[in-house]
Amino acid sequence: MKQRSFVVAILLFSFTSLFAQEAKIFSVKSGKISFQSDAPFETIRASSNDVKGLLEIEKKLFAFKVRMESFDGFNSSLQKEHFNENYIESSKFPEATFNGKIIEDVDLTKDGNYTIRAKGNFTVHGISQERIIKSDVAVKNGKINIESAFSVLLDDHNIPIPKVVKDKLSSEINVKVNCELEPR
Repeated sequence: MKQRSFVVAILLFSFTSLFAQEAKIFSVKSGKISFQSDAPFETIRASSNDVKGLLEIEKKLFAFKVRMESFDGFNSSLQKEHFNENYIESSKFPEATFNGKIIEDVDLTKDGNYTIRAKGNFTVHGISQERIIKSDVAVKNGKINIESAFSVLLDDHNIPIPKVVKDKLSSEINVKVNCELEPR
C-alpha cells in the first residue's frame, strides 16, 4: 500500500511539474505581420495573420515564422504573383523566420509594460542576418502582447529589384508585427 501511494505521489508530482514547465512556454494565439514598400511611384502594402511562434520566458528564447504565400492585400493579384514568384521565390523559400534570445533581464511572468531587444537570426529569401529588433511588450492577466516595427533591406537578403520596377519598389521594406501569446 505504501509503495502504491508513493507511485501515485511521484506521478502526481511529475504531472504538476510538467504542467508548471509548460506554463513557461507561450505560443502565438493571434498575430499579424504587415509590410509596406514606399517607392516614388507606388506604395505596396500586404499583411498576414499566419504567424506562428513560441516564447520560453525562463530561458528568454523565442522562435517566430510566417508563410510568405500567406501575405494578402497587394495592389493587384499580379503584384502578389510577382512577390511570390520573382522576388521572394516562395516555392524555394516558403517562410520568413526570426529566432534567438531576449537581451534584457525582464520577468515576463509579471504584469507590466516592457521595452525589450530581441537578438537573433532573421531569415528571408534563404538569407539569414543577425539582427537586434526592439519590441514593446505588454503582460496582462497571463497574456503577452508584442509589438514591433523594423525595416528590411532587400540587398541584405539577396532580393533583386529589376530596373523596370525600380521606381515602384523600395529597396527598404517597413515591417510591423503584433502578436498575442498565451501559455501553451
